[in-house]
Amino acid sequence: MNFLSRSQTWLPLFALISASILGFIDDFLQVKGKGKYIGGGLSLRKRLVLVALIGLIGAWWFYSKLGWNSIHIPGNGDISIGIWYIPIFIIVMLAVYSGGVIDGIDGLAGGSFASIFAAFAGISLFLGQVDIAAFCAVILGALLAFLWYNIPPARFYMGETGVMGLCATLTVIAFLTDSVLVLPIIGFLLVIESGSVILQLLSKKFRKKKIFLASPLHLHFEAKGWPHYKVTMRFWVIGTIMAIIGIAIRLLG
Repeated sequence: MNFLSRSQTWLPLFALISASILGFIDDFLQVKGKGKYIGGGLSLRKRLVLVALIGLIGAWWFYSKLGWNSIHIPGNGDISIGIWYIPIFIIVMLAVYSGGVIDGIDGLAGGSFASIFAAFAGISLFLGQVDIAAFCAVILGALLAFLWYNIPPARFYMGETGVMGLCATLTVIAFLTDSVLVLPIIGFLLVIESGSVILQLLSKKFRKKKIFLASPLHLHFEAKGWPHYKVTMRFWVIGTIMAIIGIAIRLLG
């Protein structure tokens, strides 16, 4: 798979801006108390459809314009998947967005995304994708500045504006760097947060009882009596370790 030219590095910027605008609309409706979702805002179905639409645009561009149709397997090379590249791209976009439920405790989402984008900055720099590395570094710097005011007691909040923008951008960067298969490792915290919600819902529906005291997972630990700062900092540690492991696996070749 060919690496990027400078003219193609607008892709993550497009994802960031378009998804952030959608997130802003959702946050605005919440503030105004409008919309059919709990507390106002766009319904979950509408948000998923809009995120999928962004994913479809990105997938079409990668497949039709850039001619990308393979997935990189670390240590094994590329495997061609043909037209399946498009639905996989959309599924990954939705899966990453589902991990946005991590935005629930002051500092948790900001620190988690910081370690993720730091990892992709390192990967892209190693691969010679300097523009992508610089883009990830800018997002990392913005997240650290955000954390300065989001650490408890938070004065600024991420909301859907931040979550949608970061998740869409992360998906695009994972594909640009051929790192989709290590994305679940680098973004491990997003996986377990989203997974805990899915398992909880399935268990309540089919077993009529809960697996966790509350979901997403960070709420489970809070319900067990962990103070919020302990949950946040332990998640940060785990996220950093998994990001390092993900980098190591991706750089196997």
